Amino acid sequence: MNVSLEAVLGVGAAVVLLAVVAVRVSVRLGLPSLLLYLGIGVLLGESVLGFQFSNVELTESLGLAALVLILIEGGLTTRWVDVRPSLNIGISLSTLAVVVSIGVTATALHLLLGLGWRTAFLWGSVLSSTDAAAVFSVLRGVGVRRRMAAALELESGLNDAPVVIAVVLLASPEPLYWWSPLLVVYELAVGAAVGAALGFGGAWALRRAALPSTGLYPLATVSVCVLGYAAGQGLHASGFLATYLAALILGNSNLPHRGGVLSFAEGTGWLAQIGLFVLLGLYASPGALGGALLPALVAGLVLVLLARPLSIVVSMLPFRLPWREQVFLSWSGLRGAVPIVLALIPVTRDPYSPAARLLVDVVLVLVVLLTLLQGTTLPWVARLLRVSREGEVTEIEVDSAPLDELGADLLHVRVPVGSQLHGVYLRELRLPHGATVSLVVRAGEGFTPTPNTRLRERDQLLVVTTATARRRAEQRIRAVDRAGRLARWRGESGRS
Repeated sequence: MNVSLEAVLGVGAAVVLLAVVAVRVSVRLGLPSLLLYLGIGVLLGESVLGFQFSNVELTESLGLAALVLILIEGGLTTRWVDVRPSLNIGISLSTLAVVVSIGVTATALHLLLGLGWRTAFLWGSVLSSTDAAAVFSVLRGVGVRRRMAAALELESGLNDAPVVIAVVLLASPEPLYWWSPLLVVYELAVGAAVGAALGFGGAWALRRAALPSTGLYPLATVSVCVLGYAAGQGLHASGFLATYLAALILGNSNLPHRGGVLSFAEGTGWLAQIGLFVLLGLYASPGALGGALLPALVAGLVLVLLARPLSIVVSMLPFRLPWREQVFLSWSGLRGAVPIVLALIPVTRDPYSPAARLLVDVVLVLVVLLTLLQGTTLPWVARLLRVSREGEVTEIEVDSAPLDELGADLLHVRVPVGSQLHGVYLRELRLPHGATVSLVVRAGEGFTPTPNTRLRERDQLLVVTTATARRRAEQRIRAVDRAGRLARWRGESGRS
């Protein structure tokens, strides 16, 4: 059937608009938006409106591309000052917890469903990875403590890399050798090196590039991160790890027009989520999912009641986390698009395998069930376990734009609620020589401040600074935001 370009663009635009509206609906109903996106895809599919789509290779490729964009958005919007205290916890969750989860899940499914050991470990690997799209979209609306949120975001951003490697190795018809674990170490190490190199190199280049349009900075930033995936895969390393690390480094660098970069990344992340889940819903065959219900229920019970709790207990042993936080970490193992896309890998390796197709159906059913169970109850569980973020101060926002012809920078500062900047007189801010507050916007009205102007919560400041003083000015603002007018005496430097 020939489809015109106008029809493709029209349907695509209508789907995106419907998905955007679905975000508001999901908030009101308390449902994760990814379920509504899946529903839109199923509605468009062969069982309802009749659109035929069964190209597994294209679905896998587009799915991997969408995951790259989602990881970029997650890395760029993650603040290093938030995740640094949880770095060791996040790494342990994305490595040791993954190994434990795969082992426990594979053993249980081998015993309960009679799967062969290699197939059982393949299923365990596919199901062990938490989903960046689900975590970034659901968790940030729950309002849990910063340490918990940071640990879970790091886990979802980092654990894709080892899991993808495991799935590719297990889905391959080639036998596993004694040096296969060394291959995993190589892919992770080289992927991390590629991501770090592109992150630091890209930040250095973007700070010195005088691009003719502000809209080019977001494009360049995202392109650097996508290049990380391509370079990592080209070196037979982990492209996902390279992508996430490059985005994490760039997102925490002093980029020009950083606010615009983050807004663009957030928009592309939403578009990738919408496209990915609609595509997966379109690919699904609802009539075939009935046969996958029983194994999906068994696998779900194993994950929720056994594999995830044990993996949390084992991986958190060195950190002595309170039991409430461990329970919340256990319940927050959200699954979403990642397991579905990973389940497509065995199908592309062996398109005629009923077992491979069964895995896709099982994962689809499981994702829907776990999202309904966990995603809708996370706010209630957070309140019950008293891990909500009540009373925590939001990190101050400082955006910058270069004034190329003047050799200066313009900083846009938003004073958050709870900031120690509240009540500080401008003369007490003590910005370095070459930096000055030129405008204050309060309650929608701007005025030129004086040294006796007292800052308040929700104020917006425009700070003009020379290029040489910019870094010290931003550090001073962050220091006072965290520790007040006596920041230096309290040892606060303002460094991220």
